Amino acid sequence: MIATLCARAASGIGVGTGTDQAFAKVGMSGGQFLKIAHGARGSAMAGAVSALTNDLSSVYWNPAGIAELPSLTVEFDYTGWFAGMNHNFAAVGMPLGDNFAFAIHYTGLSTDEMERTTIERPDGLNSYFTANDISVGASFAGYLTDQFSFGITARYLSNSIAQADAVGFSFDVGTKYKTGIQGLVLGVSLHGLTTELTYTGNEFNTTMKLVEEQWSAPVDVAYMSNPFDIPLLFRANAACDIYKDEDNYVVGAIDFTTTSDSPEQFAIGAEWIWHNLLALRAGYRFGHDTQGFSGGIGINYQTSVFGGRIDYSISPMTHDLGLINRVTVAVDLGR
Repeated sequence: MIATLCARAASGIGVGTGTDQAFAKVGMSGGQFLKIAHGARGSAMAGAVSALTNDLSSVYWNPAGIAELPSLTVEFDYTGWFAGMNHNFAAVGMPLGDNFAFAIHYTGLSTDEMERTTIERPDGLNSYFTANDISVGASFAGYLTDQFSFGITARYLSNSIAQADAVGFSFDVGTKYKTGIQGLVLGVSLHGLTTELTYTGNEFNTTMKLVEEQWSAPVDVAYMSNPFDIPLLFRANAACDIYKDEDNYVVGAIDFTTTSDSPEQFAIGAEWIWHNLLALRAGYRFGHDTQGFSGGIGINYQTSVFGGRIDYSISPMTHDLGLINRVTVAVDLGR
């Protein structure tokens, strides 16, 4: 049930068309937590941000954005996911010379304790388990020219539920190109390049009778699990200036996203920044079964010594999943 809910909310799996095509990609990937967004700025713009991202949330949207880190930077992100689950992100990054930057990061999805049940005992077995998905990785990005930047991310993945674990590695790559025309920036990224993962552990071991006759003795049995891939995601984004003066800056963006296990999605988003202090954001995602409108606010504080930023986003979810709230806190040190 948890895996199904995660997949639907993160992927936007289509329902209700009455054709096999709507379900053609369902259930083709594991590691669904990798598709849960982090970074309240991008979430508030419904994900139409991968050409704009220039902070540590670039780890999720487009690793090429890491190249724009101004100084030693620390960022924390918390998402109150549905069904009592928590999604957390933490990262630290810094420039390497004038043209390159490096970051290390952690992403985790965790649940509270849940009681085991069976068909025979739906009220519970008085035995409890948890589920935890973890990604630990590093990103490297840089400018090849004044207009073109690239980024690459390598991750160690761990998916666990009860006493079953699946571990592996994945890679993301991305690019950004600043055209110099009306602030137009183009971003393209590919996420989830990996080998297959397979669950193993004591959860698959048991003792049982192979035949029910009284004379037969129980034997040790080990179940086998099928290998799975994590979602492969392609994202293309374009952003440009809409209005700009001494006090106000408005930017708009459009986004196209396709994954290996859900239909194609489109998003539009906009951000208004006032006096480089207050930001209002909104966006809408098309083709997502559980998400449409998103919005948020950000406060930016800069001094000659450090800079701080707090962002908040809210995304109403359909199918009675409630509201998804995200908070991001970032600090730039050594300005």
